[in-house]
Amino acid sequence: MNDPIVLLVEDNPNDELLTIRALRKENIANNIVVARDGQEALDYLFGNGAYAGRDLSVLPQVMLLDLKLPKVSGLEVLARVRADERLKALPVVILTSSAMDRDIVDGYRLGANSYVQKSVSAEDFRQAVQRLGLFWLLVNKVPSTF
Repeated sequence: MNDPIVLLVEDNPNDELLTIRALRKENIANNIVVARDGQEALDYLFGNGAYAGRDLSVLPQVMLLDLKLPKVSGLEVLARVRADERLKALPVVILTSSAMDRDIVDGYRLGANSYVQKSVSAEDFRQAVQRLGLFWLLVNKVPSTF
């Protein structure tokens, strides 16, 4: 599997669809794994639950992380990712509707690489996702192993 993996952690079906369409339109992400809550994201990253037995050496090239998630919050997911040596360098882009200063500060304090507020306009949101994809999947360089 040579195509980059995007881990999209998003509980809103409309935002999930818009994000996937924007990435597909630019042909920048052939493998998109969707986790619809924080626990599912952690299960994927750590090979638990439905993802038991998954090859843990295959990491996403980027994780697009919503903050307001069921079961486990996005900030808790981020904290657990940054606490794990294997995942410490995984690029994490917070992609959320929250514009609260506390969320922005906490996101960066916990090690987010970027914080992008979702736009209310579907077109603006699509363009933002396309730019994110272009940067994190085509421009940004990640090591082959962490």
